[in-house]
Amino acid sequence: MASMPCSLNFTSPFFNFSKSNRTQFPSCLSVSCFRTSSVKSLLGSSNSGLFQHGFALKAGIFSGFSSDSRPEFGVFATAATGKTIYDFTVKDIDRKDVSLSKFKGKVLLIVNVASQCGLTSSNYSELTQIYNKYKDQGLEILAFPCNQFGFQEPGSNDQIKNFACTRFKAEFPIFDKIDVNGPFTAPIYQFLKSNSGGFLGDLVKWNFEKFLVDKNGKVVERYPPTTSPLQIEKDVKKLLAA
Repeated sequence: MASMPCSLNFTSPFFNFSKSNRTQFPSCLSVSCFRTSSVKSLLGSSNSGLFQHGFALKAGIFSGFSSDSRPEFGVFATAATGKTIYDFTVKDIDRKDVSLSKFKGKVLLIVNVASQCGLTSSNYSELTQIYNKYKDQGLEILAFPCNQFGFQEPGSNDQIKNFACTRFKAEFPIFDKIDVNGPFTAPIYQFLKSNSGGFLGDLVKWNFEKFLVDKNGKVVERYPPTTSPLQIEKDVKKLLAA
């Protein structure tokens, strides 16, 4: 079958995606994408590093693809069906099991965080500000460290915890480091993505993408990484008042 080219600009901090050998390449790579059958020959098997670690669009073009046709990657994580957010159990930063059912009746802001991102300081500061302001009214912020975007969360859980709690005085729950894209996507993120949509559907774009969940455990909004926590405050207030 003839290929269906479309020009996409991807930003990635690596070229060799294997965990054991990650090397740098220029920050912007222009590639052609093809129908699903051609993608496998271009990118390799589902065990390849790209499928394991995911990828992100060039910063600044979160609003959409610069292409005339929609690519058919067919590599999205399997959607978690027939569940609510309260059906999931995750591990906290100390690797202890936490059932999300403990958050029933609360408004949740769920964020994939990183310690070495250009968005880190502003997001952690504003997340702490919003949490301190609304925690007694029923807001919980759930932070999930992820090292898939630019390898900007390389530290151990202890290092991540110390960074967030010491530098930013974060008191909201921080959980075990996870994958948010690819075949090893954490089940909670399979659920969040499959219940929120977005122009990339099953892909988290970068660090500090945000999901807002209402008191009934329904995903009601999804925000790109460039949306700051303070910009979400009005939506948080509406859900708290509901």
